[in-house]
Amino acid sequence: MANHKASLQNLFRALPSKTSLAPLLYASTEQSSDALYFGRVGVPDPFIALGLRGKKYAVVSALEFGRVKKTSDFDVVLPLETYLNRARDLWPQRRPGPAEVICLLAKDFRQHRFTVPADFPAGLYDQLFELGLDLAIADGALFPDREIKSPAEAAAIREGNRLSALGFAAAEKILRSSKISGRSLKHRGQVVTSESLKFAIEVAILEAGGVSSNTIVAGGVQGCDPHERGSGPIRPHELIVVDIFPRVTTTGYHGDMTRTFLRGRASDAQRGIVAAVRAAQLAALKMIRAGVNGRAVHLKCVEIFAALGYETKSTPKGSVGFFHGTGHGLGLAVHEPPRMSPTIDYPLRQDSVVTVEPGLYYPGIGGCRIEDVVQVTAGAPKMLSRYHYDWELR
Repeated sequence: MANHKASLQNLFRALPSKTSLAPLLYASTEQSSDALYFGRVGVPDPFIALGLRGKKYAVVSALEFGRVKKTSDFDVVLPLETYLNRARDLWPQRRPGPAEVICLLAKDFRQHRFTVPADFPAGLYDQLFELGLDLAIADGALFPDREIKSPAEAAAIREGNRLSALGFAAAEKILRSSKISGRSLKHRGQVVTSESLKFAIEVAILEAGGVSSNTIVAGGVQGCDPHERGSGPIRPHELIVVDIFPRVTTTGYHGDMTRTFLRGRASDAQRGIVAAVRAAQLAALKMIRAGVNGRAVHLKCVEIFAALGYETKSTPKGSVGFFHGTGHGLGLAVHEPPRMSPTIDYPLRQDSVVTVEPGLYYPGIGGCRIEDVVQVTAGAPKMLSRYHYDWELR
């Protein structure tokens, strides 16, 4: 990812040249999607990045200096070693690190107030405070414009979902060709497991230019816990929730899709919850457009489920029914603004990208979630994901 200048610098729109605040980050791009968004270059170790008077600055070590200078969207790239040497001279009693370097930058640029993200390192925040800097924690997103996706960003997310679809195809191929043997599924003489399906999914995505981490393949009762990754044998005649959210290697953007499968013959109860989830998803998709409140979209799904007799409640063993949000933003992070949930009133913005993923979860029947990705428009949403909805594999 680090060497793809066309993908990270030129492919996407430039950030606004000026902001009302001076942003300050200290993180790797693996840890911080804000850092990747700001500089459009992958840096695996934490580094200093700041915005001042319409320009973007990075301070990196000699290991990264040439590459970041050539391939990033930073206007100015400064050598870390120069600042560390200055810090040693100025504070001989201290072991210089990022706090001292940031303090010198603040002095050089006569800028002593910065805005930092909510996940800014607490220890560094405390050190900078002791050194006299005024740091404000961003109220919400550090870069609110991240929510609005350009055509090229939407295309990058669509590519992420193409990778997700390849993962589904790999898992479905194994499930369709597996043989039912009592309480097991066997493929080429081996028992089909969550682990073996995840391996097939992740290999298919890796070969196509992405990385799929923490893939969910959860069958039976495991599928009733939405974030259970799944383990052990996949059973015939049980619902299998498959949630794939790969990162495209060249751009850093994600896909995020979920399908529910079953190898064998479904019960009427299983068919009922799958039909209800798809009905709720279609109703949500019909509502989504710029200006519509995300909470209203979520409540439409709740209304559909209630009308079909699917109750949501808490039990001593956990919640059942529909107990998560209908969707979330997607981009350089798998979960980012906006949200479509029961607790957040938030009008959807033109060109934002959201997942649409209602689900129902009942131990004894199983779990079902169906997830697609759309870009919000003034009219019908633009689909950024595609895979069929045939789920009962006989």
